[in-house]
Amino acid sequence: MSYIFSSESVGKGHPDKVADYIADSVLDYCLAFDPNSRCAIEVALAHTTVYVFGEVTTKAKLDPETVIDIAKEAIKFCGYNDPRFIFEADSATYHINIGTQSPDIAMGVDEKEDKEQGAGDQGIMFGFAKDDTTSLMPLPIFLAHELTKRLAFVRENGIVKSLGPDCKSQVSVEYSDDHKPLKVTAVVVSTQHYDEKTLDEVKRDVMEHVIKPIIPADLLDDNTKYYINPTGRFVIGGPVGDSGLTGRKLIVDTYGGYSRHGGGAFSGKDSSKVDRSASYFARYLAKLVVASGIAKTCEIQLAYAIGVAEPVSLYVNTFGTAKISDQVIQERLQKSFKMTPKAIIEKLGLKRPIFKQTVHFGHFGKQDEVFSWENSDLIDIFSDLL
Repeated sequence: MSYIFSSESVGKGHPDKVADYIADSVLDYCLAFDPNSRCAIEVALAHTTVYVFGEVTTKAKLDPETVIDIAKEAIKFCGYNDPRFIFEADSATYHINIGTQSPDIAMGVDEKEDKEQGAGDQGIMFGFAKDDTTSLMPLPIFLAHELTKRLAFVRENGIVKSLGPDCKSQVSVEYSDDHKPLKVTAVVVSTQHYDEKTLDEVKRDVMEHVIKPIIPADLLDDNTKYYINPTGRFVIGGPVGDSGLTGRKLIVDTYGGYSRHGGGAFSGKDSSKVDRSASYFARYLAKLVVASGIAKTCEIQLAYAIGVAEPVSLYVNTFGTAKISDQVIQERLQKSFKMTPKAIIEKLGLKRPIFKQTVHFGHFGKQDEVFSWENSDLIDIFSDLL
């Protein structure tokens, strides 16, 4: 039987994404001065107040005034530099409460002469790849991200006037019984707008300048449904309309729900936390499997114990799409890669200040050399198995 699968994305100005961007901006600041920084930063936004808190161990100067400056720059980047949105970078109230990392955690994580760096916490992490798109991302989340990316582009470049930074999208795709995308059945776009911009104007501009340039015409038909600002009004947005919190858009950050998720958030965490680094590496492994042509879909699970370097398990599932057994693929991956936190960090270059670039439009599927976990550099490890 065919089925319909839906995924959503949120824009740069969504309050949860503003929180994520502030958290990763603090992380990048620390890494730029001290690549060995340990960070666990959380951010909450409520109305016109910004709370930045957590634990950091770094050689970088990170006093409250510095954190406020970082937060202001991040908020402006996300689009809140206009008093008409009420929440605005320069007029917001800031509360900073950052301490140092627990020595009990550091004791288990730090590398010693007789002990390799251990995982920063226990946890299960998933990576996924599917041959729907050239980026090997599922089509619903790929299109949803492209819509929110386009919304930011038309707003920031003045192509569409009177839009606010807060927005969301959602795309529903019908799949065949063998999991091939057939068509887009529904498109949902909600965008903040100025009070003087009418609903008809919003619908017209979003259809012409956002949806049509992004959704391929051959995936649309007369039955495709469009929902543009379906509540009728979206003037109050950002943290004024809804509070924001780091790590609350886990499915947006990953695969749109098409794959399982371990539950750990990414933003604000340095790569000693396997929530982040092992999720990136699991994506790298899954993408290698699919890019090599040995399978059409692949999900990888990695699991760790706090303070222990080697993963406690590796699981490969190709959902019956592989040319060889999942067990053989698993054994080849284990033979080809060391999967300790230290090895992952070195392989992917995760001590660089690159993380605020991951925040918007998903952590996966971006075609840029910064995102090393998107490389398909070692697909030849499967060449003798094809």
